[in-house]
This record gives sequence, structure tokens and C-alpha cells, in this order.
Amino acid sequence: MIPLIVIEGPTAAGKSRLALQLAERLGNEIISADSRQIYRYMDIGTAKPTIKERKRVVHHLIDIIEPWQEYSAGQFACDAAAIIRELQAERKVPIVCGGTGFYIKALLEGLFEVPKIPTQIRDDLKELEENKGTDYLYNMLKQVDPLSAERVHPNDSYRIKRALEVWIATGKGIGKHWEEQKSPIRKFNPFRIMVNEERELLYERINKRIDKMIDKGLIDEIRFLLEMGYKQDDPGMNSVGYREFIPFIRKNASFLSCLEEAKQNSRNYAKRQFTWYRKTNFDLVIESNYDITRLSEKIKNYLEKSDKSLS
Repeated sequence: MIPLIVIEGPTAAGKSRLALQLAERLGNEIISADSRQIYRYMDIGTAKPTIKERKRVVHHLIDIIEPWQEYSAGQFACDAAAIIRELQAERKVPIVCGGTGFYIKALLEGLFEVPKIPTQIRDDLKELEENKGTDYLYNMLKQVDPLSAERVHPNDSYRIKRALEVWIATGKGIGKHWEEQKSPIRKFNPFRIMVNEERELLYERINKRIDKMIDKGLIDEIRFLLEMGYKQDDPGMNSVGYREFIPFIRKNASFLSCLEEAKQNSRNYAKRQFTWYRKTNFDLVIESNYDITRLSEKIKNYLEKSDKSLS
């Protein structure tokens, strides 16, 4: 099996900084597992690595699609696996880093076969959304598939409808399909690291990070995206940290109310990530200030064991 280093954790926990330091020490490259950093032009609000950082260490799967495009966990798994194979040929062990747990799950465990969804189901859900709104669909999802509802934002209409489609078509939620899938043939031998942080400290860090994003020009970035023609309900623009400020730009809400909503939604997102990680087994759980030298030694030991198992 192919060795792989995976760094996960909630938003603002310090994953990217740790991955950058580790990659520099080990001479490796980073594969981003972040469902927002895939979008071009969305730099500040996604906390994307800077150009300078990307010159220091090669980052993959950043800036690969437009904000109006959709990108699935299955696509990520295929794209990431191809990059991993290329790097393996160069004797490099990539660092997969990101907080989109579903992406990493798809890469490491494979995806269950998604049933074909009848067109009528999609049309009915679209009509329901138009007549009763996304809130109605989200409440419906909470009743029939509470596990999926925990993992999506109440305004994420695309993922809400997708979860409802699967439930209506099969009578089972996506989580149940995951549980019942056949054990996949494992391609990778991952060393999984979770960057954890005390909850209240993390929430404080999230609030401060959004303030810094505003200082860096987040509002101008969102305004630029709207002027380019991207719409509020585009997959990229529907991201936390972007959609909340659109009412302010359109003069439909105050800046302070939008700022507080962005902070609250970001904290809620971190809470959902914690829920996801509770069901994940990690090889190492650390805080963001964990000694990088010590971590490097642990990784080297893991890689040495992997080499011996392959020989």
C-alpha cells in the first residue's frame, strides 16, 4: 500500500501552517483537501496559501475550477489519487491537508455507488425549494436523515437536495449507504494526524481570522466576484465567509450584522467538523503548536516502517 501523510482538523486550527513546515522539512508536496480552495479568484475568504508559500512548497488542487462549477468528493478522490501516483514515482510521499472530511473519506475508503436518481425526484425537490425555500428542505432532511443534516450548512441547497435525492430514491440516508458499503480494497497506508484545539480558543481564533480577512480586503474580493458575473447561489459563492456579506454589498443589511453572521456560521462549521472527527480514528492528535521537529521524527519513523513493509 502507498504511504500517505494526512493532516486534518477544524477550520482555523493551524493545519496549513503545520503542513507547510512539515513539507519543507521532508521535501514533500501538499495536496489540498479543501472544498473552497479549489475555486479561482477566492483567495482571502478561503485562507488560501499565498503565492509565496506555494513557491516554497508545491500545492495541488488549488485554483482548479470556476466559482460557478461543482466539484464532488468522487472527483477529488480521482484527482488526488492520480497526483499521489505521480509523486510516488518521484519517491515523494504527499501530505494531504484539509478540513473537508468527505473528500478525505472518499480518497481513503472509496465511495459507495450512488444510485441513479429519477428526474422526477429532482424536479419535485427543485419545485419544493422554489415554493417553500431551502429552510423547508433542510428541516425535511433533519427529519429523514439527521446524520446528513448535521454535516451540511442549512443554506447549502445543493448538498441538501443531494442528500434528499438519495433518501427518497433508496429509503436510506447517505450515512447508511456508507455503513453498508463493501470493505474497499485499500490503496493507501495513511498516517492520519488531527490538529485539535480547545473549543473556545478555536472559536476566538475563528473570529480574529475573519477580522483579518476583512482587513486584507475580503469585501472587495466578493464585490469583484459579483462584478465578474458570479451569482450568489453559485457553489463557490455559497461558501461560508462569502455569502454572508453579499446582502451588505447589495445594501440590504448592515456590515456588522453580516460580520457577526459570518463568524457564527464559521463557528458552526467548526462544530460540524468536530462531530465528523469524533467518528474518525487518528494515529496522532496534536495542537497547532506541536513541536515540528518531534512531528518530523514521528513521520520519518512511519515512512521507514512503510518502506520495510514494501520490501
